[in-house]
Parts: sequence; C-alpha cells; structure tokens
Amino acid sequence: MTATYIHLSAAVWALLAGTSQLLGQKGTPLHRAVGWSWMIAMVVVAVSSFWLTGLMDVLWGYSPIHLLSIWTLICVVASIAAARKGNIRRHKAYAAGAFFGVVGAAIGTLMPGRLIHEWIFGAV
Repeated sequence: MTATYIHLSAAVWALLAGTSQLLGQKGTPLHRAVGWSWMIAMVVVAVSSFWLTGLMDVLWGYSPIHLLSIWTLICVVASIAAARKGNIRRHKAYAAGAFFGVVGAAIGTLMPGRLIHEWIFGAV
C-alpha cells in the first residue's frame, strides 16, 4: 500500500504543479523551480507505477497503462534535454505531452473497480 500512497501523492503534485506550469509565466525562476519539482514528481509517478500491478494482467501483472509510464520517463528526459539545449518548442511539447498523459491517467482512475473510484464513490 505504500507504493500506492507514494504514487498518488506524486500524481496529485504532478497535476497541481503541471497546471500551474501551463497557466503561469514561462522562463522565470519560479517556473524553473516548480518545473524541476514537477519533473521529479513525474519520475516518481512513473517509477512507482511498476509496483502497482494486477488491474489488467497482460504481461506479468502489467497493463497497457504501464506503457504510459515508460513514455512519461522518455518525455521527462527529452523535455529536460530540449530545455538545456534552448529548444523551448520541443521542451514545451514533451512536457505538455507528459502532463496530458497524467491527466488521462487521472481520468482513468475514476473507472469502477479502481481505488480512487472507490474512495470517491464508494465500493460498487
């Protein structure tokens, strides 16, 4: 259950920080600081997901949603690399892609049978 709480805590921060990054001014010290915390949260969300298995056992307990975790790790690395090279257009594209992936995953947690669905709507 610890992995679940680590995953959820990082995911909530990723959603909040990601939203503020999209809406806030870019290139400021605050954007950089929140951006680094967001990137770390995204890595924690992606890595911790590999301890959360069994929802749809396609391959050793893993499901297609775990492909999103791999993609998220790729996006984080690519986004940081692009920003360091000054390619802000690519940085924004990879960061936004990772963020909208998290939003999609968050929406997926509302499916019946998922833990968040049970917390919000009660066991069905």
